[in-house]
Amino acid sequence: MRQNILYILIAAWLTGILAGCESFQEADKADDIAPLSVEINITSEVYETSGEGLILTLTEINKGTVIEKSVTGLTMSVDNVLPGIYNLSVFGATEDTEGNNIYLNGEQTNYPIIEDNKKIEMDMKGSLLGPVIFKELFYSGTANFYFRNQFYEIYNNSEETVYLDGVHFADLYPTNATTVRPVWREQDKGDYVYGARIWKFPGNGTDYPLAPGESCVISQFAANHKLPQYNPNSPIDGSSSEFEFNMDNPNYPDQPAPDMVHVFYDGKAGKGGMPQYLTPVFGGAFVLFKPLEGETYDPVNDRSLQALDQDDYFAQIYAKIPYSYIWDAVEAGPNESEINGKRVPGVLDAGMTYVGDIYNSLGVARKKRGERPDGTPLLQDTNNSTNDFERGVTPQFRRYGSKMPVWNHTLTGK
Repeated sequence: MRQNILYILIAAWLTGILAGCESFQEADKADDIAPLSVEINITSEVYETSGEGLILTLTEINKGTVIEKSVTGLTMSVDNVLPGIYNLSVFGATEDTEGNNIYLNGEQTNYPIIEDNKKIEMDMKGSLLGPVIFKELFYSGTANFYFRNQFYEIYNNSEETVYLDGVHFADLYPTNATTVRPVWREQDKGDYVYGARIWKFPGNGTDYPLAPGESCVISQFAANHKLPQYNPNSPIDGSSSEFEFNMDNPNYPDQPAPDMVHVFYDGKAGKGGMPQYLTPVFGGAFVLFKPLEGETYDPVNDRSLQALDQDDYFAQIYAKIPYSYIWDAVEAGPNESEINGKRVPGVLDAGMTYVGDIYNSLGVARKKRGERPDGTPLLQDTNNSTNDFERGVTPQFRRYGSKMPVWNHTLTGK
């Protein structure tokens, strides 16, 4: 008897659920749902801007419908929005009130818009659009298991001469793309990326000018990798590199290219016990940055700039790098499916680039969007590495006819 009653109750419950679903579906299909208006208020604690150049998108997550508008002011009304659950974003390149080129990004996810004249706050995170950007990266190495030919080419995409003296290069933690996020101490959280190892360009302020249209190549080992003692299958000869990451390894002796200055590893200025600087052949995350004028960046002696991942078994120390210092960031991963394992926040790089395999002698190169009158390229920079880079290219120094700086050691003989 009890069993029969239980069956009756379950049947009644299921009938009610199904009836509710039908009612919901009918309501969802109704043509007389009144559209709503919303008010978007754009704010930023760091940058003052008019918002010109930004794009606002509202994406209804169930139907996939998208509303896209150019930002016309820091307060915007959007009409004809159907009730639903939305992902909202404001993003793009713009200027702050001091004329600096910046990239802003703000998001609200799974946001219910079900009432009219709803006011929605969009708090924007920002970063500088630096004058010098990553142009080409070769990190995958060459068969069989040869990685000494890794290089990173940077490029002056602006219209002004930039001095590289004191500009920093860092690879970021986590080393590989992963959905397992670091667990930072409370004092380490904030608008930072976290450097595993940091280098900087030498110089006294004006020693290394990079003119518009000029490239600078930094190689792991600035040798001719095609030589028999290295790897004749290497796609590049690195001997014309401007700089190298010298790790004082007698098996890979110091080359004529000037050395980058080592700044930080595991809380110390020393290079550590491993005599090599290998970035992930699967694809790392990299930043170029420079401290703001008047600020000192010393993550070795300033403990407030050191961070600990509480889930890191080895308790390695990482360096906090403020968003506001960063000129460019590029995220690379094994393949397109690893986008969920991004290490770089969207305000710095909204995407990810890749070559699809390791030791395949292929790299990534930033897309060309135009030319200067002198024939040097203008490169695409939308802060989205998925869109900005050609993937799986044969690596090449100074692609598109970019120029070599006059102080390159192969030109000066020094």
